[in-house]
Amino acid sequence: MAEPVVVREAVVADLSAITGIYAHYVTASVATFELEPPDEAEWRRRFAGITGAGLPFLVSEQEGRVAGYAYCSPWKPRPAYRQTVEDSIYLAPSALGRGLGGRLLDGLLGRCSALGIREVIAVVADSGDPASAALHRRRGFTDAGRLRRVGFKHGRWLDTVLLQRSL
Repeated sequence: MAEPVVVREAVVADLSAITGIYAHYVTASVATFELEPPDEAEWRRRFAGITGAGLPFLVSEQEGRVAGYAYCSPWKPRPAYRQTVEDSIYLAPSALGRGLGGRLLDGLLGRCSALGIREVIAVVADSGDPASAALHRRRGFTDAGRLRRVGFKHGRWLDTVLLQRSL
């Protein structure tokens, strides 16, 4: 029997695995609109910014290995947006379909609520990841809008769907 999945706060030692997981999505999908995978040094900078702002950054771990990660970042830089965040969730391809995304999202929502965050926004590539939009809707997110043809990747124009949940 497989070891249980643990959702915990991410630490610097997790960044190598996070770098690898994210690189897959940058190069092989439209789930992110980045075109070049950031290296581990860039992930250290991002991690420091997110955790330094007091926002949650979680990993799911099974059998001692990082199987996915999730974090919240500021929705916009202007101060009036300070109680609104955007979530990001990425799973290792081998970890898909096992409920890890839901566990990570539940962890984020609980931590955001405890921090006094009022709104959580998910920005999902419309044609890139239907499972992500479905996961968010199952957790109470509602459709807040669509931005048409705002990204160009892998030879095609892409829409994003905005989903929102009040805490």
